[in-house]
Amino acid sequence: MVALPFSYTTDEIFETIRMVELENLDIRTITMGISLRDCADPDLKAAGRKIYEKIVRSAGNLVQVGDELERSFGIPIINKRVSVTPIAMVAESSGDADYCYLARVLEDAAREIGVNFIGGYTALVQKGFTVGDRRLIDSLPQALSETEHVCASVNVATTKAGINMDAVYTMGKVIKETAERTASKDGLGCAKLVVFCNAPEDNPFMAGAFHGVGEPECVINVGVSGPGVILNAVRNQPNIDLGTLASRIKQTAFKITRMGELFGRAASRKLGVPFGVVDLSLAPTPAVGDSVAEILEAIGLERVGSPGSTAALAMLNDAVKKGGAMASSYVGGLSGAFIPVSEDEGMARAAAEGALTIEKLEALTCICSVGLDMIAIPGDTTAETIAAIIADEAAIGMINKKTTGVRLIPVPGKKPGDYVEFGGLLGRAPVMKVSTYNPAVFIRRGGRIPAPLQALTN
Repeated sequence: MVALPFSYTTDEIFETIRMVELENLDIRTITMGISLRDCADPDLKAAGRKIYEKIVRSAGNLVQVGDELERSFGIPIINKRVSVTPIAMVAESSGDADYCYLARVLEDAAREIGVNFIGGYTALVQKGFTVGDRRLIDSLPQALSETEHVCASVNVATTKAGINMDAVYTMGKVIKETAERTASKDGLGCAKLVVFCNAPEDNPFMAGAFHGVGEPECVINVGVSGPGVILNAVRNQPNIDLGTLASRIKQTAFKITRMGELFGRAASRKLGVPFGVVDLSLAPTPAVGDSVAEILEAIGLERVGSPGSTAALAMLNDAVKKGGAMASSYVGGLSGAFIPVSEDEGMARAAAEGALTIEKLEALTCICSVGLDMIAIPGDTTAETIAAIIADEAAIGMINKKTTGVRLIPVPGKKPGDYVEFGGLLGRAPVMKVSTYNPAVFIRRGGRIPAPLQALTN
C-alpha cells in the first residue's frame, strides 16, 4: 500500500470508492514531462539516438508505476503519457530537414516504454517561424500518418504576440493534407493535432501536451477527470438555486482535486521526479453518464446548445476552477470543462439533433477550457475556411487571455449529417455543417494580427 501524505476519514474513502465505481471518476492521465534540450545535435541521427535513450531511461517504469498505483488506490488510470520539449527546438541545430525521422524515434520510444501517447511534436510560432519550425510544420502530415502514438501541436497566437496569420493559413493546409493522408481512417491523423493560442507549458492532456522550456528536467503532471461525479452532484440537487448549486459543484471539485494531488504526489515519490501540477479537467468520454453536456442539461437546459448554454457552462467552469484552486496550490494545465464533440456522448447527440452548431460551440469556447475540439467537418471544407476557424478561436483566446485550441477533422468523402466512428476514447460524431461563405481573401492577406491592448501589462 502507498503511504498517504495526509489523513483521510473513513467517509472520504468510501465516498471516493463510490465515485470510482458508480460515477466514472478516474485519473485520466499521468504524464511525465521530459526535457530534451540536451539532446540537440548537429547530426539528426545522433539527436534521435539521444532522444530515444533519454525517454526510455526517464520513463521506462512509468507504466509499471501507474499500474502499481491503480492497484494500491483502486482508482483507474486511463492513460500513461509522455510529453517532451518541442521537437522544432531540439531538431533545428541540425541541417537535416527530415524531421519525420524524429517522429519515428518518438513512436519507437513510446512503443518501447508502453505509453498510450507521446506529445511534443510541436512548434511555437506565435510571432514568426524559425527554420526548425517550418521544417516541423511541413513534416506534420507525413509524421502523423506514419505514427500511431505521436501527438502534435502548433501555437499560432498569444495575448502578448498577437496572431501569426501566416501560420494560421499554413495550419489550414496542413490539416487538410493530414486528413487526406489518413483518409482510410476517416482523417484520424487530425485527431492527434491541435492548433493553440496561449498554449500552456504544463498541460498533461493530448494532443496538446508538450514540456515547456520553463519546466524542470523531468516532472509528473496528473490530469483528473470527473464529469460523472459532478453530474451526480447536480442531479441530487434538483431544486436549489444556481448560487447554491455552484457551491455544491465547487465542493465536489475540491474533493476530486484533492484525490488527484494525492495520486500525483504518490507517483512523484515512486518515480523519483518532482510533482508538477494536477489538472482538474472535466474531460468527458463517449460513455453515458460521463458527459459535460449531460451536466449542463441536468442544470436545466433541455439540450446543450440551446439559449442559456453559455451561462450554464460559465457557472460550471468557474465553480470547477474555484474548487480546484482551494484543494491544491499546484493546479495547472487547462483545469476546467472540455467540450469535445466526438468524445462526449451528449455533445454528439445535440449536434446530430441540430441543437448544437459550430457557431454555438464557438460561443461556448469563450468559457470552456480548450476550444473547438474533436469536431468532424465535411471533407470538402477548404484550407482557407479551416484557417479562418482557427483564426476566430485564436482571437477569442488572445482577447480573453485564455487558452483556446482547434482540433478539426475534415473527413474525406463525408458530408453534413454523415457519421464518423473514431473508436475508443475518441468516440463517434456527426459531420457538422460549416459555412460555405468564402474567407479566402482575408486569410491570404497573411501577416500578423497585432497583440491587443490587454498585452500591455508590464
